Amino acid sequence: MAAGRRPRLPGEAVEPRFRRRPIAVAGGPARPALNRRQRGQTAIQPPEAPVWGWFTTGRRTRKARNLARDPHCAISIAAHDFDLTVNGTAAQVTDPAAVADVAARYAADGWPATVDDTGLALTAEYSAPSAGPPPWHVYRITVETAMALATVEPGGATRWRF
Repeated sequence: MAAGRRPRLPGEAVEPRFRRRPIAVAGGPARPALNRRQRGQTAIQPPEAPVWGWFTTGRRTRKARNLARDPHCAISIAAHDFDLTVNGTAAQVTDPAAVADVAARYAADGWPATVDDTGLALTAEYSAPSAGPPPWHVYRITVETAMALATVEPGGATRWRF
């Protein structure tokens, strides 16, 4: 192996973690979600307890307004032995059954979210301050690429294209 190069991180080191417990994002804290501001620069905003492939935000937040203009986004997740960045496009979920499913998943993972009266958004006694006031709309990320970087020896990295 060339000096300064790290070994490839096998996908098997990452993928099983998400199959076992996708709601908790492999047991690691999520890092900020990224999207683009009006002038094209990247904006970093804290996530609101992301579910693998899903997140919530208030319709009037900067994040929601930016996504309405440009749906490209990224979420970075820190697990114990690797960091994962997922890139894709986000779209608001408008299927009441899917919104109810996400609410149930969040509740099972410790955030007592429920579906609001419209059936299209979530509400709860609390959420991240950056989410804005309720209701919080659900967004689904269609993943285009993902990259994992090992944070323990011997190191390594891998990338997926979907």
